[in-house]
Amino acid sequence: MDTDFENLIQLQNLDIEIKNTSLLLEELPRQIKDLDKKIEESLKVIRDAKDKLAQNQKKRRDLEAEVQDIKGKITKYKRQLNEVRTNKEYSSLLKEIEETQATIDSLEEEIIGEMLAADDIEKEIKSADQKAMEIQNELSKQKEAILKKKEEIEDEKETLQRKKEKLLPKVPSDQIKLYNQIFAKKNGIVLSPLWDEFCSMCHMRIRPQMVNELLAGSKIILCESCGRILYHPKKNDLIP
Repeated sequence: MDTDFENLIQLQNLDIEIKNTSLLLEELPRQIKDLDKKIEESLKVIRDAKDKLAQNQKKRRDLEAEVQDIKGKITKYKRQLNEVRTNKEYSSLLKEIEETQATIDSLEEEIIGEMLAADDIEKEIKSADQKAMEIQNELSKQKEAILKKKEEIEDEKETLQRKKEKLLPKVPSDQIKLYNQIFAKKNGIVLSPLWDEFCSMCHMRIRPQMVNELLAGSKIILCESCGRILYHPKKNDLIP
C-alpha cells in the first residue's frame, strides 16, 4: 500500500495547530491570575491605608483618654489646695499641677499631630480608592478580552479536532499507529521533509537508496537518526 503522505501531512499540520491552541489555552489562566493579583494589590493599598487610619484613630482615643485621666488628677490637686496647711505643701501641689498641665499640653499637641496625620491618611485613602477603581476598570477590560480570546481559541480547537476526526479514517490504520508512536516520542513532530538529501529535523544525510525508496512512495521511510517519517517536498507539495 502506498504511503498516504498527503493525509499524513494534513494530520501533522492539524496536530501542530491543536498543540499551539492548547499551549495558548494553558497560558491564559496564568494571565488571568496575574490580572487578579494586580487587582488584589490595588485593593491592598486601600486596606493598608484604612488600617493606618484605624491605628491613628485608636492612638487618638488612647491619648484623649490619657488626657482625661490626667485632668482628673489636676481636679484632685486643686481640691487639695484648699486643704493644705503649710506654704510648702501648697507650693508642692502647685508644682504638681503645673507639671501635670505641661503633660496635658504635650499630649494635646500629639493629638493635634494625629488629627493632621488622619487628614493626610484620608486623602491617601481617597486617592487609593480612585486609583484602584481606574486599575480595576482597566484590568477588568483586559480580563474580559482574555476570556473572549479563550472562547475563540476553544472554538478553534474544537474545529481542528473535528477536522482531525474526519481525516483519521482516510489514513491506513497501520500508518496511524506508527504516526501515534512517533508523535508520543518526538513531541508531536512526526514528519520531516527531505531537503537536498538531508532530514530537515535532525540534519542527517539520508542514504541514496532510502531517497529512491522515498520517491517511489511504496512504503514509509524513517530517518535513521531521529526516527521521523521522511517525505519529499517536491513529490508532496503540502508543507506548511
